[in-house]
Amino acid sequence: DSLKTRHNDLPVYKIPSHFIAGLITIVFGGSTGIEVSTVVASASIGSVSQKKGGIHHIYRKELICAGVAAAVTVLFNSPIAGALFALEVIFKRLHATAIITIGLSVFTAFGFNYLMDAEPLFIIHVNHWNLYAIPYFLLLGILAGINSAYLTKSVLFFKSRFLKINKNYKRIILGSLLVSISILIFPQLYGDGYHTMRDMFKYPNIMVSNAFLYTIIGLLILKPIVTSLTLASGGDGGIFGPSLFIGSFLGLLVASILNQFFDAQVIPINFMVIGMGAVLSASLHAPFTALFLICGLMNNYSLFIPALIACLVSKMTAKLILPYTVYNYSSVQAK
Repeated sequence: DSLKTRHNDLPVYKIPSHFIAGLITIVFGGSTGIEVSTVVASASIGSVSQKKGGIHHIYRKELICAGVAAAVTVLFNSPIAGALFALEVIFKRLHATAIITIGLSVFTAFGFNYLMDAEPLFIIHVNHWNLYAIPYFLLLGILAGINSAYLTKSVLFFKSRFLKINKNYKRIILGSLLVSISILIFPQLYGDGYHTMRDMFKYPNIMVSNAFLYTIIGLLILKPIVTSLTLASGGDGGIFGPSLFIGSFLGLLVASILNQFFDAQVIPINFMVIGMGAVLSASLHAPFTALFLICGLMNNYSLFIPALIACLVSKMTAKLILPYTVYNYSSVQAK
């Protein structure tokens, strides 16, 4: 929203406030991710740099997008994903100045990661995929688009309901209570859920049992709701992390059912990785950002083609259901 007009600044206080608020939200169990908090804080650095540095206001968008791109690069160790996110989701058009500015920012951020010897968010080993699995990747893309639309509708629904509560403390208490109950039932919903995802990447070959099905389906149903409650009650974050969480468990569920009941002989870890990209693609309407992000996470492009298929299909499916995302809902409605 801050890009719509040059008079709508991102003030200095948003730099520390989003870092701190995002951290507190996750530490206390808020079922979201810190990525959006980091991105907004970094975008604020770009906005403040333009204002304090005496740079002409026509370059404000470029500086904000440079901050956004750098944040995504550092978080996921993927400069291509960082640049694409800024151009595909935020800037939404190609411009020479923007490309140069964003390119310099992601190069610097990637160099920082290299010098700091930053560890990847997930350790994922993927070697190959099979051509006969393409129809299954199409199926995964369709299911990812449906799940993404459910996530988007959940966030917008609960935000609209919580806005009707006129006292902030009532929103916080109600949201915290509901999130806490959900975490007691499903501890995997605590925080960003990356700890649970790391465990699943280590042991993806799981026999399908009733307990397994109930757990995965429960997570897929509850994660969007608990994320929505976290955000609606005042938590700081977004749907970036939840999309990755939902996608990984959706991919695991699809692969496990295909192997157990249809003898498909697909590779579960491939479906988990591609599911992450597919749900993120549908949630942001940004297939290329999602594609390069998951390839950057693995530092491996062996799943490029099936991931591209799933990301494109998931975005098309989501757009057929909902023409908007959480991030452009107001602008779409205003047209």
